[in-house]
Amino acid sequence: MDVVIYARYSSHNQTECSIEGQLNECYEYAKRNNYNVIQEYIDRAKSGTKDDREQFLQMIADSKNGLFKGVLTYQLDRFARNRYDSAIYKK
Repeated sequence: MDVVIYARYSSHNQTECSIEGQLNECYEYAKRNNYNVIQEYIDRAKSGTKDDREQFLQMIADSKNGLFKGVLTYQLDRFARNRYDSAIYKK
């Protein structure tokens, strides 16, 4: 199954290392489950409480076009911190 990875960190206090860690975990998960990672979407220093994240919105647009079947993320709070946004975008 074709999937993408979404990674995000929320503040300038965090570093690229946090992105690398998220990506590593997602790639390992994909490998264990025979998923084919076709793209990464990464938002740097963007809060998950808002949906105005450039790469996040691009990922949502690409999903509507059927470019992939699933999204891998290190933790659900990387996808969205707002429950409403989380439910809407998961759909």
